[in-house]
Amino acid sequence: MYLKTQGLVLRVTEYRDSDAMLTVLTREQGLMSFKARGVRSRRSQLKSACQLLSFSEFTVQERQGYYTVSEAVCLEMFQPMRNDIELLALCSYFAQAAELLSQQDVNDGEVLSLTLNSIYALCKLKRPQMLVKAAFELRMMVIAGFSPMLDGCAVCGSETPDRFDVAGGMAVCAGCSAPGSLRLPLSPASLAAMQHITTCEAKRLFSFNLLPEARKELSDIAETYFLTQLERGFYTLDFYKSLRLMSDHNPENPQ
Repeated sequence: MYLKTQGLVLRVTEYRDSDAMLTVLTREQGLMSFKARGVRSRRSQLKSACQLLSFSEFTVQERQGYYTVSEAVCLEMFQPMRNDIELLALCSYFAQAAELLSQQDVNDGEVLSLTLNSIYALCKLKRPQMLVKAAFELRMMVIAGFSPMLDGCAVCGSETPDRFDVAGGMAVCAGCSAPGSLRLPLSPASLAAMQHITTCEAKRLFSFNLLPEARKELSDIAETYFLTQLERGFYTLDFYKSLRLMSDHNPENPQ
């Protein structure tokens, strides 16, 4: 039986001499594993479509629950990412997170769309890395069922909370949350950005901007909340942050 589907290649694992196993996020079937025979050879016509972070249309043959790629056409390679090690590292982080939060045989259209749109915002729209990363992390939390409470202080109801309680996932006032809980500074600008990210239509996700100080504040909140709720780290994120650390003094680098 043959199946045709579109998907984003999240992981490529070398297999035997010239084959590879692909982990692909599709819209209808969720995560799928494909064997790509001979894809690592120079003459392979499948090479571009089977690269990491390529969005491609696959025709696969199914036999006893295993899928082998028969044909593949690359629909989008996101070329700017492949010429910029920082962009590649950040998009690889998106891919690793998307794989973690996706499932097999489950419609993962929201996760796929968010991941593709985030890569597109970086590569095509040239949106600042820090903003796209924060929007990706917070929106992914919403999709995963960890939407933060941001209408006001979750304890006293004040409309001007100034802290974000990471463990509780809620905006609070400085004097309202329990002692010892991790509370990060939350300015009105960052709060408004978080409200936008978590509630807006998908097509408007990246239609906001912040001044550098609020941008850094939002980034710290989004990353800390994301990692805390998932109770794990990501080696791709560590690599990206190491690259950012080396280029912090370059004023031409997008933040």
